[in-house]
This record gives sequence, C-alpha cells and structure tokens, in this order.
Amino acid sequence: MSPTPSTRKASASARTAATGAARPPGPAARGHVTFLGAGPGDPGLLTLRAVEALSAADVLVADPMVLAVVRAHARAGAVTPPAPPAPGVDVPPTTADAGHLVMEAARAGRRVVHAVAGDPGLDGGAAQAMRECAAEGIAFEVVPGVATAVGVPAYAGVPLHDPQGTDVRVVDAATASEQIWGEAGASDCTLVVQTSLEDIAATARELVAAGRKPDTPMTVTLAGTTTRQRTFSATLGSVAQVLKSAKVLPSPDAGQAVIAVVGEQSAPARREQLAWFESKPLFGWHVLVPRTKEQAASLSEQLRSYGAVPHEVPTIAVEPPRTPQQMERAVKGLVTGRYEWIAFTSVNAVKAVREKFEEYGLDARAFAGIKVAAVGEQTAAALVEFGVRPDLQPSGEQSSHGLLEDWPPYDPVFDPIDRVFLPRADIATETLVAGLKDLGWEVDDITAYRTVRASPPPAETREAIKGGGFDAVLFTSSSTVRNLVGIAGKPHNVTVIACIGPATAKTAEEHGLRVDVMAPEPSVHKLAEALAEFGARRRAAAVEAGEHVTRPSERRPRRRARTTTTS
Repeated sequence: MSPTPSTRKASASARTAATGAARPPGPAARGHVTFLGAGPGDPGLLTLRAVEALSAADVLVADPMVLAVVRAHARAGAVTPPAPPAPGVDVPPTTADAGHLVMEAARAGRRVVHAVAGDPGLDGGAAQAMRECAAEGIAFEVVPGVATAVGVPAYAGVPLHDPQGTDVRVVDAATASEQIWGEAGASDCTLVVQTSLEDIAATARELVAAGRKPDTPMTVTLAGTTTRQRTFSATLGSVAQVLKSAKVLPSPDAGQAVIAVVGEQSAPARREQLAWFESKPLFGWHVLVPRTKEQAASLSEQLRSYGAVPHEVPTIAVEPPRTPQQMERAVKGLVTGRYEWIAFTSVNAVKAVREKFEEYGLDARAFAGIKVAAVGEQTAAALVEFGVRPDLQPSGEQSSHGLLEDWPPYDPVFDPIDRVFLPRADIATETLVAGLKDLGWEVDDITAYRTVRASPPPAETREAIKGGGFDAVLFTSSSTVRNLVGIAGKPHNVTVIACIGPATAKTAEEHGLRVDVMAPEPSVHKLAEALAEFGARRRAAAVEAGEHVTRPSERRPRRRARTTTTS
C-alpha cells in the first residue's frame, strides 16, 4: 500500500518530533543509539542496564507493544514520537519508519533509545538500523532483553529443555519457508513457534503434513508474561477445536504475539506442575484500591506479587486546616520544649508537620529531646524518610487502641513535661485523646489537615465499579466505603468485598454490601494477604471440582442485546 499524502505528512511530523531540537549535521553532531530489548511484556523483566539507558535518553523510539513498559523509565523531557494512529485512521508507523526516526535523531546528535519487544538481536528492523549506524560512524550499543520465545514459555510453565537434552528450535511462522516447516516437522525437537491466532491452525496443519504426529502435545500462550496471559493445552490435531471451544478469537490486542510450544515438554501433566505464573492466587484480578497512588504504593506492589492488577482510586482529598494558627503554635511549641511526646497516626499527619517544618526552615533535628510515636508501618516509614526514628509503635494491633496499650502513664518523676502533641485529621475519632488523658497526659489535639471527598473517578471507572468490572475492592476504613459509594456508586454484587476490620465491615454492610474477606488485624498488608488467601481457596475449589478457573468479574451476568422491531 503506497503512503497517502497525509501519511507522509504524519511521518514527517513524527520524525521532527523524534529528533527534538536539531543540531547542525556533520561528524561533530553524531549521536548515540541504544538498541534495547524490552522483553515480552512484563515490566519487571527490564534489565538494570535498560533502565539506566532509558534514564539518559534524549529520544525514545519504541514498538507500540512495549511503549508503556519503557516510557515509565524515560527521563523527564525525553522526546517520544507520537503514538501510531488508531486502525483505519492512516497507516501506523512500520519498523522502517522507526528506523528512520532513530537515524534522523542520531544524525542530529541526540542520544536515542530504540526499544523493541523481546531481544534486539532477533529483530530484523533493529539489525538493519545497527548496520546503518555502523556505516555512518554513529556509536551504538545493544542492551539484550528476554527473548519472547524464551520468556513466554517460562511464564507458561513450559521448560524448553529436558534432562535428555532435546534440541530446541524457534520458528517465526510469518517468514517460515516450506523447507523450514519440512525440517521442523521431520525432527523430534521441541519447537517454539511465534505465530498469531489467525495462523495457529495452519501452523499445526503444516507440521502434521511435514511428519509430526497429530497427537503431539502443544501449548498456546496469549499475552505472555502479562496478567492477561492465557495458556491452552492441546495437540496438533485438536488445537483449532480447543481454541474454538474456549471462544478465543483473533484480537488486535496491542500486537501481542502468540507463542506455541510443540513437543513432549508441553504435555499437560508437566505444565500443570510448573505453571507458577497463572496459578498465582489473584492472577488477573482487577482490584480496586480506594487510596491515592502515594498511599497505595506498597499495597499495590503486594497485590501485583499475587498476580493482581491494582487500580488506585482516591476517595478523599487532603486540604490544609481552615485556621492554620493552631498548627503554627504547636510546631513552635515543639522547638521551645512544650511537649514530651508527639504522636503520628497517619502518613498525612507526617506530611503536614513536615511541610510546616520546611515552611519555617526546620528539619528533623527539631525533634531532638522529644519522644515520637507512630501508628502503622507506613506512618513509621514516612517518619524514617523524614529522618526521624519512632520511639514507640504498637507491639500488637496497629491502631489507636494498640498504641494506648503500650503508651506509658504519665509519671511526674520521670516525665518533666506532661503534654502530648497530636496532629490529626479534622474527622479523627476521640479514642486516642481520651485514652491519653486517662493515662494522665495533657493533649493538644491539633487539626493538621482536613479530609474532603475526592472528585468522582472517570466515567469508565464508575461504570466498571457498578457493572462488575472489578474483581475485588479493598476498603481500608469506614470513610473509604462511604466516599467510594458517594462518588462512584455501589460495587456490583459479584465484586469481592474485603474490609480491614469490624467497623469498616459494619459500614460496608450498612451500604448493602456483602463482606467476603476481613483482615485478621487492622493492617493494609494483612488485608491484601487475606484477599490472596481467599483467592487461593477459590482457585483450589475450582480445580478440585474440575472447573475452569475464572475471576469473579467473569461470572457476572451478561447483558442481553436489545432487539428492536419495526412496523
């Protein structure tokens, strides 16, 4: 297909964007190119060297399927050519287009990273660009990546070698000749075929026609190494029917290749023992975390380790107090020796005090001589980041009740000052204040920040919440229940509801929600752990019953298409 005038114009614009600020051409302006393998899809498979190269790049040119993976590590200000247009709107950039963008940016003296899926040594377009760099005297380097033909079978639980040392051969179905199919069919090697859903049945027929037996085991993996991965066990003779029965249809899903492994190594009995990735307890679950990205960072990472896909949706926004004078006096009191203790019950409280310190030109040294208490691991971590190590944390329950159990009573002999500074939210409960007073302490209960309901999430997120698009939601407080329902609606009844404790569970039930999971103690990490255990039990029950393992959202009733009649 010849490029249209509009296509040529778009390609020229992309090349201009890629080169950034042009430098005069000539030997002195030669740039540098890093050909970088981004792996088969899992962002965690990027190498340390790849991350270093991305952080130093002026220009990033990436295959569409790995752009999101590498862009997260690109330095601020790095130029990225425009994304390819949607199907049907002009012609998307080809590998050759990417090569032109790389070379023009390098000729302009820029540091360029050309990121490809898998390994650049197995990419024909990258190899051609390497030759051009060498011919023009442009310095380049190659950062290997995990090859798709190796990484995907590893994630599917299909080791390619056996103790007998069976040969392994990789075939690209798109370019394989009759001779290659004939050799592959005549051998008994383990065969790794990079193909597509449209061509998988033809691939199987080619191998059978070339001499492979129809009952030869075969696995087919889609979207390998991502949380959308699905692996099907079949034989060369049955693969078309297996995929049809599973209703697996060709899809323009970000260009992800299909990897088929043919040979005894892919036998179902072996794969079931080694399928470590897809058997994670929350594999593929979309879990709603009603917290800000800053609050949810470690929680989301924990959920990913269980195979889940976390979605952070803030339900509250933090604002300064309406009258800042109280906070200002309290911070000055820290410096002048008014307090024996300061108690932090949230990360937001740490942030509010830290911001006030910075406003006055103070740092962590202002806490010298003051005892510091913290509730929760994240609050303690925020203090340590500030340069302050807490003197007291609850030894048991991570809550205000737990802190009070360990808090020492006021002793006029050992405590020269009887006052505690308690910076908190405007809606905090009185439990801690009352408990400290019972222990003989005077408390300055100061509003350090206000919590207000956050703005509603995007329409598609609200629809997913109400329509059953999420598999689970983690409620970490009663306010997250009230606020989420208020800004986005009530979660669908197929969604698994997990609550951090009895009070939060009671609020969820008051809003008509069925509570499925409760943390054994009030900790966000224990809550995620409890959800993972729930998912593991659910998976085990499905396997024992001989059923296909599904996510909760896959069991929601499908809407029937409306029919219209005309008269």
